[in-house]
Amino acid sequence: MNDITVPLLGIAGAMIVGAMSPGPSFVMVARTAVSASRGDGLAAALGMGAGGIVFAIAALVGLQAAFLAVPALYLGVKLLGGAYLVYLGIRIWRGAREPLAVSHEEGSPGDRGNGWRAFLLGMGTQVSNPKTAVVYASIFAAFLPREVPLGLALAVPAVIFCIETGWYSIVALALSSAAPRSAYLRYKAWIDRAAGGVMVLLGVKLLSGVRGG
Repeated sequence: MNDITVPLLGIAGAMIVGAMSPGPSFVMVARTAVSASRGDGLAAALGMGAGGIVFAIAALVGLQAAFLAVPALYLGVKLLGGAYLVYLGIRIWRGAREPLAVSHEEGSPGDRGNGWRAFLLGMGTQVSNPKTAVVYASIFAAFLPREVPLGLALAVPAVIFCIETGWYSIVALALSSAAPRSAYLRYKAWIDRAAGGVMVLLGVKLLSGVRGG
């Protein structure tokens, strides 16, 4: 049991700190929560958790080893991830001055469709960041034993999902309340441009690292 508990607690602690650090994921969930609905924000949080499972499984099967063995693979992932963040930032920026119809009713058919899109957007934002993949692989390499027990291999993705989904659900719940929503609607153009600019800068920073490796 100790063979599972100790590495699992180490991974969980490191991942909690990583999840709470600001980045594209936080920007996306925060904007979704204040601009759409609480349900959309929670759906985006679930997308973050699903993306975390993807990275957890990839790291368990040797993502870091693959990046080291095939440098072009990492460069390709960085290129695609950076381009996606730039595209997302431009979309947010261009829509900054568009009026927003805010729904206050949860559970309508329209909300279900928006929730699905928010889920996919959250998952796409999570998996588009190769630095997250490297962080996952590095943490796993630091805490996992050379031979990973089956119980630990099954527990790690579940714990990662709970951490990612839990943190971003807190973000969504906090920022979908009346006061933050009202402030967002009042200053929508400026907030969207700031959020879009941050996304573009993060994408450009990621792309600028492609040439330098």
